Amino acid sequence: MTDKNSVSATEIKYRFGVLKRLKEKDKTPLVILLLSAIIGSLAGLVGVLFEISTTWISNQRTDTVSAYFSDKWLMIPAMFVISAILAMIGYYLVNRFAPEAGGSGIPEIEGALQDLRPVRWWRVLPVKFLGGLGTLGSGMVLGREGPTVQLGANISQMINDIFRIKDKESRHTLLAAGAAAGLSAAFNAPLAGILFIIEEMRPQFKYSLISIKAVFIGAITATIVFRMISGQDAILNIGQFSSAPLNTLWLYLILGMIFGVLGIAFNNLLLYLQDKFLQFYQGKMSRFVLMGGLIGGSCGAIGILMPEIVGGGFGVIHQLTAGTFSLAMILVFFALRFLTSTLSFSSGAAGGVFSPLLALGTLFGTAFGYVALNLFPEYTIEIGTFAIAGMGALFASTVRAPLTGIILVLEMTDNYQLILPMIITCLGATMLAQALGGRPLYSVLLERKLQQNAQQNKATENKMPVVEKPAE
Repeated sequence: MTDKNSVSATEIKYRFGVLKRLKEKDKTPLVILLLSAIIGSLAGLVGVLFEISTTWISNQRTDTVSAYFSDKWLMIPAMFVISAILAMIGYYLVNRFAPEAGGSGIPEIEGALQDLRPVRWWRVLPVKFLGGLGTLGSGMVLGREGPTVQLGANISQMINDIFRIKDKESRHTLLAAGAAAGLSAAFNAPLAGILFIIEEMRPQFKYSLISIKAVFIGAITATIVFRMISGQDAILNIGQFSSAPLNTLWLYLILGMIFGVLGIAFNNLLLYLQDKFLQFYQGKMSRFVLMGGLIGGSCGAIGILMPEIVGGGFGVIHQLTAGTFSLAMILVFFALRFLTSTLSFSSGAAGGVFSPLLALGTLFGTAFGYVALNLFPEYTIEIGTFAIAGMGALFASTVRAPLTGIILVLEMTDNYQLILPMIITCLGATMLAQALGGRPLYSVLLERKLQQNAQQNKATENKMPVVEKPAE
């Protein structure tokens, strides 16, 4: 009886000890993981709403013009006016209320992870969402993916403030989780969202067991929310292609090296045009808004005549894989989209460059596939495999994130059997771009943003009147 009582007392003491240790244990990691799930769910919901809203605005624009005008030459000026108004609304909101909402927003998040840029979610969330509806809905050559990343990260900062998370490391972890959730929701690609944080934001991301778990949870919950609303199908349903034969793999390396050069050319043109726009704006809102109206109206009008060279790019990707264009047309579309995408993004509009890059890569990859098929008829070549390889290669050489480019395209197209040619193409593009001195686009954009702010602060300080110290 005594032994039983002593055993029971020992068990009770042990159980109370476990409860005491749990009570005294630091619960911060668990709180961070739970908040990551909340952030991921909210980012997924906002991402889906952003996609639905931009599609609705764009459809309303085209339906309204079609309802009132049947003649093509009357539709063009009408479309110009409506698209210009939409774009001007987006540009005005950005310039007036939240300049940091311009562009994709990804450099802003990278700067926030280094404590170099503030995250003012109370103004960025509405401005980015509504401003993006204006610019993307107008038909400009922009993507919604970068903005969704910024929206996700700003949602995380909102949660930070609501729950009063004061620890800097926890704040960085939740920012990264929100950014990963945003990309996952934009592309229905959870693994790409995770890799984007680890690879593209590696200089800023504070890697730890908790932070990587938080990023995983954010990406997963955002994807679940997306699929509950929009379904589980891949975003680009372009069919399944067979694996690339071994004797054709060297062609993918050549394609990748060409993309390395194209990636540097894209970045250089974009940065050059950005400088020219800034010189023209001279800090004046009227010039900024009117230029936005001109670019947005032009893209809307061009869409009547040649819709393949405007818009995000997913439409032209579906058309390409259907084999409806000749080689000459594809090269023309590539050259024109190269120009319209750099013009749209460098002007400061609220929009990203992910989708335009994927469309450009698909166009040139398809053209390369046509040429390869004609030069090597003895090879078993499917042109679509080069299109998919090119889709990720230009992104890899421009953003300098080959793993993200590979996984992103495979998740979007559901063509996992093409992982080997994808790796070869993206690796060749990245290595040659690096060898030629090219730098990651978002890193350069962040540096330029910080330099501009430093110059503005210095100019403001020089204009401040000098207050003489009163004599003692």
